[in-house]
Parts: sequence; structure tokens; C-alpha cells
Amino acid sequence: MVLPYPLIAAGSLLLGLLVGLLGYSDPYILPWFMVFTATTASLYGLGWGVVAAALSALLLLPFPGFSPVALALLLLAAYLAHDLGRNLRQAQHRARALAQGQRLLAEALEALPQAESRQALLQSLPERLAALGEGGHVGVWVPSPGGFRLLASVPPLGLSEIPERGLVGRAFRQGEPVHVPDVRQEPAYLGVPGHQALAELALPLKRRGEPVAVLNLERAHPFAPEEVEGLIRFAQAVSLQLDRLSDLEDRRLLAELSERLQSASRLEEAGHKALALVVQALGLESGALWEVRGARMEALASFGVEEESLKAVLRQGLPYGMGLAWQVYETGSPLFTARYAEEARVVPALKALGWRTFAALPVPSPKAPRSRRVLVVGQRAERLWCKGEVELLLLISRTLGLGLERLSERARHEGVNRLFLELLENPLEGLYSRVLEEAIRQVPGSEVGSLLVLEEGVYRYQAALGYDLEALASVTFTPEAMLLWYGKGEAQAKEGEPRIMSLEERDIPEVSHQTAPKEVMDTAGRAWEIQANLCLPIPYKGEVLAYLNLDNLHDPRAFGPDSLEAARFFAAPLATLLHERRTRKLLEEAALTDPLTGLGNRRAFDRAFLEELKRAERYGYPLSLAVLDLKGFKQVNDRLGHAAGDLALLKVAEALTRERRNGDRLFRWGGDEFAALFPHTAKEGAIAAAFRYARAIEGVCLQGLCLGVSIGVATYPEDGDVPDALLSAADTRMYQAKAQGLAVVA
Repeated sequence: MVLPYPLIAAGSLLLGLLVGLLGYSDPYILPWFMVFTATTASLYGLGWGVVAAALSALLLLPFPGFSPVALALLLLAAYLAHDLGRNLRQAQHRARALAQGQRLLAEALEALPQAESRQALLQSLPERLAALGEGGHVGVWVPSPGGFRLLASVPPLGLSEIPERGLVGRAFRQGEPVHVPDVRQEPAYLGVPGHQALAELALPLKRRGEPVAVLNLERAHPFAPEEVEGLIRFAQAVSLQLDRLSDLEDRRLLAELSERLQSASRLEEAGHKALALVVQALGLESGALWEVRGARMEALASFGVEEESLKAVLRQGLPYGMGLAWQVYETGSPLFTARYAEEARVVPALKALGWRTFAALPVPSPKAPRSRRVLVVGQRAERLWCKGEVELLLLISRTLGLGLERLSERARHEGVNRLFLELLENPLEGLYSRVLEEAIRQVPGSEVGSLLVLEEGVYRYQAALGYDLEALASVTFTPEAMLLWYGKGEAQAKEGEPRIMSLEERDIPEVSHQTAPKEVMDTAGRAWEIQANLCLPIPYKGEVLAYLNLDNLHDPRAFGPDSLEAARFFAAPLATLLHERRTRKLLEEAALTDPLTGLGNRRAFDRAFLEELKRAERYGYPLSLAVLDLKGFKQVNDRLGHAAGDLALLKVAEALTRERRNGDRLFRWGGDEFAALFPHTAKEGAIAAAFRYARAIEGVCLQGLCLGVSIGVATYPEDGDVPDALLSAADTRMYQAKAQGLAVVA
């Protein structure tokens, strides 16, 4: 058991008196009074020690042997005890203060895990540490444009913002605690109105190693080194808790983002759901998800856009090179800014409205040379992007990329399925443009394109988007020319292997000029504008039925492995379409062809006559027709037999074909009657052609029996402007020729 020091002092005094009263000599009395004096001085200081020495001297006077030396010894004891006791008193006081501070910090540490969010944690700190700021204040400051904003304080302060030049700003910039024992000696000290402080301690609170706030304590008496150390450790514990809460919040956000993407059925729906979540979670105002479509960025989705001028930008898209989204696409690097107006590439509408803060991030596309989509979020006010927000947005963009890729593949499959359904329900020729449009929409990097189809041994343009199809229709390509353009060899073409050609690697116009007339390819084909080309051969049973060309007119690196993979989706529907077209064409030709002569039959004539008459009416050029009736054919049939008659008809067809001019169309109506159409031909030209045909037929002889012909000619528009009128005129003139013994009557 340890006796209290006041009891020791009182006991020493009483024992000294008792020893003196019992008659003991001086050496036995003085030590007790010295103990009394020393104990008093050590407990209460030198002043009370001197009082105790004086009292002891007065009590010693009645006893024999008292001298000034005794008084000197008493005073010396008081002084020595005071000096030693002062350190003990200070240590005791410090121990009590430290104990109280440690208790407060321990209670605050125990309460940290109770915070449900980073914001709630930071706001709770001043209340929990209020006792440590006695005579001053405890506050939490967060960065804001130009300085710091007060998040919470105990007691409340008369200001809400401070500049960054003070001790709070220094602690934030350096990422280290700043302790000033006497703020009167500190030039950077920023006083708080109505509060007197002597010492200040600024502690950075970090999230993932980066300061996000500053815990600031000011008070009227100094901080003990142990207090400073304890508060530094407390700030470190808060930083660890901020990391934990950030991880939890980020995981929750990413999990919800994945769920939203999984629940979406279309790219646009997924983009809107993702933007709504991200913008609200980060406390921003709006956002947009952009996708590169050739020479424009098109908005897949948006959220929070209210201004009409910005809505117009979303509808129209971003032209090539305009805005942060294009910069991110080209560089592949995210961009964070709080001074949008100072950026090299801005959208005028955003700059005019004074928007300042943006984050633009590439949304990864598997196998793509660059991200085809860009996530942009922002707000009007200036905002400092912290490291944690940057890392979170990068995670969000990666998660978004995975979700969107799944929907992109689904969209490609749905697009191909639609094409197959249209193949079954619509005319084949009309589907060429649909296939081309869908390919340009679905293949990353595509801007314009064309489709060349094999017909009668050469490739012709059947569809074009972004090019002059009417002018290109006159151009034909041999299989060798198409292989030269393709550039990978016949074997790979027959396997349907797509290839990419970039202006950075090959001179695209020069290759184009080797396959077709330069004057056509440079104008209608825009060869000098093509920066990149993706060519997809469409093979079927060892034959390349077509070539699909997809072009970009702005970016030499527009196409990548993802483009090749997407292009392969269109090989099957195109091959099916072309095979079906070929099959139908063969069936139609069989239905429209005379099996004996190989010429078109009456049904083919009726169809061709209507088509040519419509063209003549539309473009205002003449159209002539001739009706031919053989003479002497019945005699050949009767005398030589039907086999000879068939041979005679076959020889007539061969003779007519030999004399046919380019553009003339020949038909066998049936029996011994034939017909001819002469597009772009006036009556004089038709008569001349009819006489040539007559002479050719008159040269057909079998076993001494020669044939002749009676021909009636009619011309649009002078002989009529409807089919019946023209046919009647030609038929009437044919009978006139037969009656008059003439070869031709017009």
C-alpha cells in the first residue's frame, strides 16, 4: 500500500514535534521537519515549500540546538524538492491529459466502423474529437476550386471556405501532418474570426494514398508531442477506414452497374442505365455515351442533358475531330479536366454554356485497335478529380465495355437474322442496299461502302452508300482486277477471308486506278478520299459471288481485328442472298426463255417491252419494235419434217443473233413469229436494222428450201404511247408486208 504524499507531509510534521517533546536531541528532530518541508515543496511548489520551512523553523525555536544552519537546510530542502517535484507534477499532468486524449481517441476509433459512407465518416470527426479542441475548434476541410470548403466543425465557424495558402493547404499539398506550436510565429496562419488559438494541427486524410480532406485542430494551449503522435495515428486509422468504405462503395457501384447492364436488351438502354447510375453516384450533372460511326460520333445514350443546344448536339453527333470524345478515341487515354474552355478540342455549345468539369474515358472494345466508344460525364462547376474517382471511373469504363460488347454481338446476330427474314419476304435486288447499310452500321470503322456482284463473268456495282451508284454502274471488273484490289490471293478470297488496306501502308488510289478507269474512280468512286478499306469476298462453292467494300474517308486506322470479326457476320447472309438470286434468276430465265432457240419468249417480250417503254417515257428517248413472221417455214415443215423445221428456227435465231446490234433485244413469240426491241432507236434506225435481219433470214436454207420474212416496224412516240397501240401498229404493218410481198413495212 502506498501512502499519499499529503499524509506523509503531515505525519513527518507530527513525528518531528513528538520527537522534540520526548526530549530527543537536535539531530533526531530536524530530519522530520526537512521531510515535511520537502514533501510540501514537491507537491505544491517552492512558495509553499518556503512557508513550510518557515513553519518548521518556528516550531524548532523552543527546542535546544536550533541554529541558522537548520533554517538553511530547511530552505535547501524546499528548493531541491520543488525542482524535483516540478518535473513530477508536469509528468502527472501530462499523463492525465494523455490518458484523457487516448480515451477520446480510442472511443473515436471504436466508432469509425459505424460510419456507413465516406461522407458520414468525415462529418462525424469534429463531434468525436471536440474535447481535444478545447478553447479552439475541430474541423474537416475538403478541397474546392481555389481553396477548401468546410465540411463540418465543432463549434460552428463563421466562414465556409478558406484559401489554399494556409496550413490546411500545406498539409493537403504535402500529404503530411503540419503542427505549429505557436501560430503567432507562423506567417501562413489563417485566423478564424471569433476564435483565439495558440497551436494548430492539420492532418491530411487520405483515400488510396491521396489526400481527400484535412482534419484541422486549433486550441489555446499547446499540443503535447504524445497528443500529436496520437492524432497522427488516428488520422491514419481514418484513412484506412476511408479506403475500406471506398472499396465497399466501389464494389456496390460496380455490382449494380453489372446488374443494370445485364438487364438491358439494347445498347441504348444499357448506356442510359449506366449513365444514370454513374452520374448520380459521383454527384455530377450529366453524361453521354458516344460511339464512333465513320466520320461522326453518335450518342448511344445520355442522361441529365436539359439544354436544347446540347440536345441538338446529341441528335446531330460530333463531327470528326470535335470535342474531348474524339481526342480520347485518337489517343486511347482518359482525360480529366476542370477547365474545359482551355482545352484544345471543345464543343462550342458546351463552351458557350460555361461547362467546366469533364471526365472522358475510352470504353474498351475487345480486339479493337482503339476504343470505339467513349464515356463522358461532367458538370458546370469546377471540380477537382481525385485519384480515387479516376480509378473508379476507369473500372466503370471497363465494366461498361464488357457489358456493351455482349449487346453488340447480340445486335449483330439480330441484324443478320432480320436480313434472312427480309430475304424470304422481299425482292432480292432490293436487299443489296439493306445488306450494305446493315454492314456499315455494324462493322466498326465503316463510313461508306459498296457491293460488287458477279454477273455474266464480270463484277458490277449493285449497291453503294456514299458513292454515285449511277455513275459506277457503267464500270465492270474482271475477276483478275478484283483479286488485284483484294490483294490476298485467290485461295483466301474463296475462303471468304476479309482484308484491311490502310493509306498508311498502301497507296489506295493507285491500286484503284489499276482496276478501273481513273476518271470514274476519282469522281464517282472517291478513291482519293479513302483512308482505309475493308474488303470482304463472298464465296459460294468455290466461286466468289461478290465483294463487299467498307470504307472510311477520315481515319487510316479506322479498321481493326474487331472490324474483321464483325464483317464475317455478313458473309453468310450475302452468300445465301446471292445464291438465292442466282437460282431465282436461272428459274426466271428458264420461264422467260424459248427452249429451242434460247431467245426470250413472248412472256419475256411483254416484260421487257413494258420496262423499255417506261424508260423511254421517263428519259424522253425513242423506242422501236419489230414483229417478224417467217415465209416458207410451213413448206420446210411439211416437206422435210418437224425436226428440219426446228433446225430452221434454230438457224434463224443464230442469224438474228449474229446481226444483233449492241442494245437490241430479240424474242421468239412462238411458232414462226419473232420480235425485236430497239431501245434509243428512231424509226430510220429500226428500219435499217429490220432490213439487215431480213437479209440474214433470207440466207437460211435447208435442202434447197430458203426462208423469207415479213417485218412490221412501229416507233414510240409517233406510232403510239401505250403498248397495245404500238403492238397493233407493228402487227398491222407486218401483215401489210406479207400481203404486198415486201420484207419490211414501217
